[in-house]
Amino acid sequence: MPRTGRLSDVLVFTRTSAYRHDSIPAGRAALRELGEEYGFQVECSEDPSVFTDASLAGRDAVVFLSTSGDVLTPDGQDALRRRLAEGCGFLGVHSAACTEYDWPYYGGLVGARFAGHPAFQPGTVVIEDPEHPSTRHLPPRWDWNDEWYDFRSNPRRLPGVRVLATIEETGYEGGGMGADHPLVWCRESDAGRSFYTSLGHAEAAYTDPAFRAHLLGGLRWAAGETH
Repeated sequence: MPRTGRLSDVLVFTRTSAYRHDSIPAGRAALRELGEEYGFQVECSEDPSVFTDASLAGRDAVVFLSTSGDVLTPDGQDALRRRLAEGCGFLGVHSAACTEYDWPYYGGLVGARFAGHPAFQPGTVVIEDPEHPSTRHLPPRWDWNDEWYDFRSNPRRLPGVRVLATIEETGYEGGGMGADHPLVWCRESDAGRSFYTSLGHAEAAYTDPAFRAHLLGGLRWAAGETH
């Protein structure tokens, strides 16, 4: 079951073994600054040895920030799975969907696997759920610049998934999912609470107040601080 109470301790993991985003340092800085502002501790790491029962004990949330490829050892996978089952939340950002392709559990945790994307360009994000803490501050139609990820499957088909925002493919070039193209969602399952946003490719995103509030809302929800 997800924990209840104040968010206090977050692990931000940014290891990559495939494509590496230039925005990772900006993302780490943004999450540290959010921690300072809202009173929670943030540890950033790229060392897979941090995934042990002892290291993860007491963590309220684990963030995979633009990770890619295989980033965990088998023992680390087991430790993460145990901690999530105990109530730690999971937040995946952008290329977190390009991570651990050979680990089925992780695919269910994130909700969908990355398939590809067109060029970085403007588009219109449509807020489907304006009550969620990650989206309630956003306008119903939010103009944004990003890499508009396509996914191998639609996360809406998984039990427990709550789609929070979609993209109108008619408003940009190269979309590949059709009329129903989720971008942001959350899920409650046997693994606990997980939140994923495909947004966050560019460095500029992490200094944008609306995007920072989006991350903070997702993090608080995943950790069980909000509903």
